[in-house]
Amino acid sequence: MYLKVHPDNPQGRHIKRAVEVLTSGGVIIYPTDTVYGIGCSIFNTHAIERVYQIKEQATGKPFSFICADLSHISEYAKVSNAAFRLMKQLIPGPFTFILPASRLKQLPKSMISKRKTVGIRVPKNTICHTLMKGLGHPILNASVTDERGDIINDPQRIKHIYESHVDLILDGGKSLLELSTVLDLTDEQPIVVREGAGDVSMLVAA
Repeated sequence: MYLKVHPDNPQGRHIKRAVEVLTSGGVIIYPTDTVYGIGCSIFNTHAIERVYQIKEQATGKPFSFICADLSHISEYAKVSNAAFRLMKQLIPGPFTFILPASRLKQLPKSMISKRKTVGIRVPKNTICHTLMKGLGHPILNASVTDERGDIINDPQRIKHIYESHVDLILDGGKSLLELSTVLDLTDEQPIVVREGAGDVSMLVAA
């Protein structure tokens, strides 16, 4: 299924349909504030396995997931005072935060790294945020790329390549051609693991 969604005022019926797909264990493609993501409920092990197969990624390499806001993040990760202050300045935005995992028994093992950390995002994207609120819990986030690993930012090309592999595609227009900036916040000082769409100079200043 392929649905065009208004980027600033998402149609309620389309969001509802996407939430129904996620709730029933489906896999969708959706826009973020950087690139499109392949996602599912983080509590559906079978759906997570499907994403790994679609991405052809080894199960030992966890995907990040999306939360609705900072308080939502604290339900799934341990957030120090320093991390809280920094994240408060940066979210919503194009950043992925690596944090010590909490709720270790509740989260699927495939979402937690060997270091017992998780990667969490809060994108500045209305479609993504509305979808997150509708589902009520986090959504897995795997970037949409082609067979060479290059980002695909055109929804029509995404449809051509992925329509037979996922249950629903939400078209919110063309995305960026840049991934999120990844920040490791497991220690006192933030470490830039990957420079992406986020403003790294601002991070250094913070």
